[in-house]
Amino acid sequence: MSIPDGPFVSARAPEAVGPYPSAHRVGNLLFISGMGPRRRGQSAIPGVTFGGDGQVVEHDIEVQTRAVFDNVRWVLEDAGSSWERIVDITVFLTDMDDFERMNRVYEEALGHVRPARTTVQVSRLPRPIHIELKVIATIA
Repeated sequence: MSIPDGPFVSARAPEAVGPYPSAHRVGNLLFISGMGPRRRGQSAIPGVTFGGDGQVVEHDIEVQTRAVFDNVRWVLEDAGSSWERIVDITVFLTDMDDFERMNRVYEEALGHVRPARTTVQVSRLPRPIHIELKVIATIA
């Protein structure tokens, strides 16, 4: 299945936290909106432990990274693309100390694909998440 040009909402990826689609197709390019580890229809965030006061007490960047990759894969597949068609990824981390562990999971998932990549540290992300990916892929 391939989608027409314009905005696209995946039925499997998490709902957006704002007024934007899962992705937007322009010609043979698919621009996936910033994707975090949340799961569709769930309020819990994979890899995040909250204290009694509702504040994050710890996070597991490996669990969050795997969850983000699942979400990206679902958008790709639902839009008629695939993991192998990713050409560029921007990784946003809230703590660069998580880089090595994130990078190990990244290598397991994408090592054979080798898209261009940029990794940056940001002070915060929407919701109490610690990683978000911005992905560009092609569609056949």
